[in-house]
Amino acid sequence: MAIFGYWRTSTTEQDSERQQQSLRDAGCDRIYGDQITGTTAYGNRPELSRCLDALREGDTLVIHELDRLGRSMVEMLVQVNGLIEREVHVKTLDKRLDTAAMPEELVKLIVGVMGYAAEMELKSIKKRTAEGRAVAQNRGVKFGRKLTYTPQQAAQVLQMRSDGQGYGTIAKAVGMTIAKVRRIIEADAVAC
Repeated sequence: MAIFGYWRTSTTEQDSERQQQSLRDAGCDRIYGDQITGTTAYGNRPELSRCLDALREGDTLVIHELDRLGRSMVEMLVQVNGLIEREVHVKTLDKRLDTAAMPEELVKLIVGVMGYAAEMELKSIKKRTAEGRAVAQNRGVKFGRKLTYTPQQAAQVLQMRSDGQGYGTIAKAVGMTIAKVRRIIEADAVAC
């Protein structure tokens, strides 16, 4: 009967140390973790997959909060139910869930409510992000990849193309890839 820990942060900029330390303090024998968004499917989280594969009957999976498993109510329910069926206990360090100490019906209710809350929080985050992006765009902030060519290079590409030059010839002449030449020409066509 081993105690496994799993942590997750959404980006590499987020520090996972707080979660890892709390899992060590909780007595976890093995700790797994992913730096990946909560919306990423379970099968695409390599460390979570390793952790779930290693769990055996009687083991306990400890996570900081239930939303470390995901931001979808359905995925959370499926995952926790699968662990319960395998007789693996799930415990959160925020003390909201401990499947070893709760009846199965209560566990399902709690996971459903917490999963719903996580899903609503994700929708709220997406809405606030979109609103912030719109405000920034109205102020003139540009999003997306930075241009890797100058306006003069773009003008040269467009002039050569209007003179009938092929993509390969243009790319060699200006020192770009054919794909970049194509993007410049397509962007100009869309702008017109």
